Amino acid sequence: MPDERTDAMPAEGRSPGDATPVWIIDDDRSIRWVFEKALAREGIGFRAFASAREALERLADESPEVVVSDIRMPGPTGLEFMQALKERLPGVPVIVMTAYSDLESAVAAFQGGAFEYLPKPFDVDHAVELVRRALDESRRRFEAPPEGGEAPEILGQAPAMQEVFRAIGRLAQSHATVLITGESGTGKELVARALHRHSPRAGKAFIAINTAAIPKDLLESELFGHERGAFTGAQAMRRGRFEQAEGGTLFLDEIGDMPPDLQTRLLRVLSDGQFYRVGGHTPITANVRVIAATHQDLESRVRQGLFREDLFHRLNVIRLRLPSLRERREDIPVLARHFLARSARELGVDGKRLTDAALQFLATRDFPGNVRQLENLCHWLTVMAPGQAVDVADLPPEIRGEPPGGAAAPGGEGGWRAALEREVAARLARGESGIADGLTRDFETALITRALAHTGGRRIEAAGLLGIGRNTLTRKVQELRIDAKD
Repeated sequence: MPDERTDAMPAEGRSPGDATPVWIIDDDRSIRWVFEKALAREGIGFRAFASAREALERLADESPEVVVSDIRMPGPTGLEFMQALKERLPGVPVIVMTAYSDLESAVAAFQGGAFEYLPKPFDVDHAVELVRRALDESRRRFEAPPEGGEAPEILGQAPAMQEVFRAIGRLAQSHATVLITGESGTGKELVARALHRHSPRAGKAFIAINTAAIPKDLLESELFGHERGAFTGAQAMRRGRFEQAEGGTLFLDEIGDMPPDLQTRLLRVLSDGQFYRVGGHTPITANVRVIAATHQDLESRVRQGLFREDLFHRLNVIRLRLPSLRERREDIPVLARHFLARSARELGVDGKRLTDAALQFLATRDFPGNVRQLENLCHWLTVMAPGQAVDVADLPPEIRGEPPGGAAAPGGEGGWRAALEREVAARLARGESGIADGLTRDFETALITRALAHTGGRRIEAAGLLGIGRNTLTRKVQELRIDAKD
């Protein structure tokens, strides 16, 4: 008879007729016993199996919410069971455990889609916490509305982004030249593409070129093309970006870095609607809508003589300013979820989820690289974060305000203040109250303890260094129960 046991107590929020939340699969009876006692104590429903084969047979009639499985067992291995489970129920988190704590097993487990890796021997409280996290992940997936329809082009609920959306809507039927301004990484090309997609030119090409990324000597040919023999190496005629974008839209990114002589040629195209290929003598008519973008202050560059004023006015027919991410912090959660889901799809792996504490912490960051930096962070987390639920501690050191080595940077936002912000965010996420009192006691205890250690316990000297009176320090020592000598 199979060695199988079901806890009689249904899990929280579920009826007794629902599937058993947690399955434990291990050929070691003592491991099953430890989990049974721990989960029963926590009121979490479970079913225990002595082999993966028994669990596979049960799958025909019942579905778990979370699986905790050994890797190496007689018969089918834990990895083989996980593969079969993922084919039927891809959203079920699997925690794999093994006494063979080697890199090969860990890599194989995560490649197979494991939620977390638990080496034996393990701490029971840690194991139960992992199960709770996995249950939370499983239920969030179950409750999530099904995805449908095409993903939105640009995400944002902040008032500043709503203004951008309204502007795109108003420009939908326009052919006007648009100048998009904003810091690097704010999504200027996304907005340009949206303007094209919703314009009468949507059926024609959208051509983008970063004018700052192309050497000056090549940029003219890149924009306008060249005739055969126009210069050394020009062995054939080449159509430039203006011709490629005929009838459509040409997006000129980082226009503020365009060399002066090319500014003159661009002005002529915008004024006359015609241009010449390099080395050519026949004018070519350009039916192209130009959308330009820059992170620079063009008015300032005009005053400095670095940008033609007449070209600026030609480009500045309609101006759209994109807000930085720090101006739309309320959009960080929805953007992060979107980027995590997209990274998971692109990599073909299970998606990661940021905890409430991590989301609250990210909302305090300035993100100098803006949306692009957040997108890169989410891609990093999809690859590198240890579990499916990403907490503050799982974020890379540079986001947490620490140098890559892991030690806190001295002073400023990168050191103790960042640590304090993380602690406050974590306590708020746990629903704690009275946070200020507890943290203030910790803060004062640290100040006084370190000052007394520095002075060898001499209170008068310590009080002077801290800038408080000796009586105040003595009272605090007593209130905080600090072990200090006179």
